[in-house]
Order: sequence, then structure tokens, then C-alpha cells
Amino acid sequence: MMELLLPSLGQGVKVGKLLCIGRNYAKHAAEMQSNVPEEPIVFLKPSTSLVGNGGAVLLPERSREVHHEVELVAVIGVGGKRIPEEKALDHVDAYAVGLDMTARDLQAAAKRKGLPWSVAKGFDTFAPLGPLVDARHIHDAQDLEIRLEVNGEVRQHGHTRDMMFSVARLVSYCSEIFTLMPGDLLYTGTPDGVGPVREGDVLEAHITGVPSLRVRVRRE
Repeated sequence: MMELLLPSLGQGVKVGKLLCIGRNYAKHAAEMQSNVPEEPIVFLKPSTSLVGNGGAVLLPERSREVHHEVELVAVIGVGGKRIPEEKALDHVDAYAVGLDMTARDLQAAAKRKGLPWSVAKGFDTFAPLGPLVDARHIHDAQDLEIRLEVNGEVRQHGHTRDMMFSVARLVSYCSEIFTLMPGDLLYTGTPDGVGPVREGDVLEAHITGVPSLRVRVRRE
């Protein structure tokens, strides 16, 4: 299991829960022909979906349409339950750029049947994660440019100020449901511009002040 080196602790912790947020940018909700949610949409990925910088995203045999979704990831360093929003960022130890890879064809089929998204979201390597940066080095998590390039071409370009629910709100909200623990990861949603990836593609994800993430795409 992957370990994370938390800046405040100076030591590694095991990755915990991968908490992911859907439709947190209005333009992305629109491109998915979905309504803007009144409260955060939360789903989970297994820790086995993680892959680090320089690794590979594996296209599963079950899917013929895998999409990229670039996201700001908040790394929990101090656990808690029912965390007030005004104190929520005190529980974030680090940030990273990540990708929420999605088997869009499987997700669409699940939506039509009213089924969960776990299969579409949870394949091995479907949660690439870049190197961490100390949260104290990020002045404002809601003032960051976010961008994804595929083979050098910009596919997604957004700004965290456009989140429907801020990082603080998401941490607080999730803590009302789950006890947050050090090593939990919060994938905060993607801006518009999502699209398919193909075998051989190189994905490069960037967020202001955060180390970049680079992964290749290949068949399983």
C-alpha cells in the first residue's frame, strides 16, 4: 500500500480513504448534462486505484471509453469528526494534483440503472496522484489555476474559485459522515473539458504552486 510523507509530521502514513466529489464545478455539471447539486456528491475509490507520478494509467478491458478529470487533492493530516468549516483547513496537511479517471461508458450505464459508480471509478490506477506540497505553502486553495495537457495539448483549464463547494466546506461535510483520518485523500472535483484518453497518451496535470503530475496511458 502506498505511503504518504506528511509535511507536518515528517514521516509516512498509509493512505486511507479516497473521498471524491462529483459535479463540483458548474460547467462540468453542464457538460455532463447534470444538475448542479445542492450539497456535495461524495463517492469513494479504493486505495488500490492510486498510482504515483511517472506511473501508468491502465485502460481496463471492461471499458471502451476512459475519461480524464484533473483535480485538486487535499491530504488530511489531522483527523476529526464533525469538523466546523471555519477550522476545516487546519486538518489539511498537504495538497497535490490528481486525476479521477472514469470509465465513462460504465458510469453512463450505471446511471441509467440507478446503480453506484464504484466500478466506473475504482479500477486499479484510476486515481493518479502527484507529489505533495505542504499546505502552509498554499496561501488560498480557492485561488489556484488548474490545467491538464494531453500530449502537450491543453484539454482542461479552470480555476478553483469556480468550485461550488470550497475545500473547507468539503472537509467539513465529509467529516459529518466519515471520521477523517491522517492519510485520507479528498479529490475535490474537476472543471469542464473532460474527455477520452487513448493508449500511448501522456497526461500532464498542473496546479499553481503544486508539483506537476505526469502519467502515461497503456492497455491493461
